[in-house]
Amino acid sequence: MSSAQNFGKARFPRSSFQSVLLPLLDIFALGTWGVLMLRYWLRGQLNLLIHPNYFWLVIVTGFALLILAGLRVLQLFTQMRQRAAGKPVTMPLAQHISLFPPGWSSALLIATAIAGLLITPKVFTSQTALQRGVAESSILTRSQPQAFRSASNPQDRSIIEWVRTLNVYPEPDAYTGQAVKVQGFVVHPPDLPSQYLLISRFVITCCAADAYPVGLPVKLKEDRKAYRTDTWLEIEGRMITETLKGKRQLTIEASSLKKIPEPANPYFY
Repeated sequence: MSSAQNFGKARFPRSSFQSVLLPLLDIFALGTWGVLMLRYWLRGQLNLLIHPNYFWLVIVTGFALLILAGLRVLQLFTQMRQRAAGKPVTMPLAQHISLFPPGWSSALLIATAIAGLLITPKVFTSQTALQRGVAESSILTRSQPQAFRSASNPQDRSIIEWVRTLNVYPEPDAYTGQAVKVQGFVVHPPDLPSQYLLISRFVITCCAADAYPVGLPVKLKEDRKAYRTDTWLEIEGRMITETLKGKRQLTIEASSLKKIPEPANPYFY
């Protein structure tokens, strides 16, 4: 056998740790991550973590990892039978360099996957919205309005549709008096008077890591303490223009606030 062939394969005894435990760690890491991805899919939790456009990628990856784990099991079983029969076992040499000692990378992957299996994904809260700048989603306005017509019924617009409409034409007076009916969770911005709260939703462009909040200020008839943060509300009313933090902003004057359960799909896309 040439030296080049000797480089590709080597026949030598390995310790029990190297020949059995390390492959088992690799198999378990592949299997647990495959199970984790498919579990999120089967339980309908992928929408809390990733944009629907990428669901297929997660599902295919989950099945692929389980298939790889199964193939690795067959390979390990074959090697164990060869060893039990007293035959030399041919083991391919590792073709990569790892910063961690043998087995550590797989152990970290396993620990992460187990944590994912034990911890249920949660919807982002108002605290996250404030940290990511929900207050900045209120659109600044121009002083001179121009003619603008929306193709949709104002009362049928969601929060994100209102914000996108404002991005096209951000003059609040153009919408004054229009009916509004939106759903979202309550945020208490510390820089707004106690008579105001924000009704907000998160928007996902790729995954939960890049989710950003959008929201509209709501003028109440009472103190906002009556509505706890993170409570989901359906708000009906009409649009008015208010000066908040020194800026003219489109604001919902609420006539009805009704508590609703958290929706199965709380994000916009």
